[in-house]
Amino acid sequence: MEIFLTSEAWIALLTLSLLEIVLGIDNIIFISILTNKLPEANRAKARFSGIALALVFRVVMLLGITWIIGFTEPLFEIWEQTVTGRDLVLILGGLFLLAKSTSEIHHKIDGPGREEDKKKLSKVNKSFISIILQIGLLDIVFSFDSILTAIGMTDELMIMILAVVVSLVVMLIFAGKIAAFIEKYPTLQILALSFLILIGFVLIADGLHQHISKGYIYAAVAFSLLVEVININVRKKSGEAQS
Repeated sequence: MEIFLTSEAWIALLTLSLLEIVLGIDNIIFISILTNKLPEANRAKARFSGIALALVFRVVMLLGITWIIGFTEPLFEIWEQTVTGRDLVLILGGLFLLAKSTSEIHHKIDGPGREEDKKKLSKVNKSFISIILQIGLLDIVFSFDSILTAIGMTDELMIMILAVVVSLVVMLIFAGKIAAFIEKYPTLQILALSFLILIGFVLIADGLHQHISKGYIYAAVAFSLLVEVININVRKKSGEAQS
């Protein structure tokens, strides 16, 4: 614990914790959208399980830093472009996020068609294990960015682990509020899913060595969210005036 006797260690912990919270925004939105499909009594448990999975994955990855760094080593070349294990994980994760988000938008806009399809959809949507598995798959993908950021910020393993724990505790505290807010307004659900599509695209681009700063994505989504909040307030006042 001697490392925490220096101001540099505390600054590194604070900075890394804030970065981990920012990097976890897309993860918590994905978890919120999936868990909102469960019966209300199971949602908090599912959110806790999803975030606990993220914590386990990230701590395990930090403890196996050498293994994680090994994922950045070239595996093969295609069209004069080296491909690493990290690239494959990011591309597959991005494709999964694109497919899942597009499917969710389709069901929210069009709704299930035939009664038989509705029953099948209900079984899938209300499957606790299925949702936790999907969260687990995306946790692995999102964890790569988180861990590589931590490795780049400090050499102290304890600081990395504490930053991850702090960020996930913050996510756990606010997860219920975010999920309830998204659930209350259908247009926000579409906005959140569109954000996940953008994140999926960024993951694929990153896997193809075309880096796109997430800051641009966050800025665009923040602006869209601000516009939507204004629209919600306008609709609410209009409804009150009519009533």
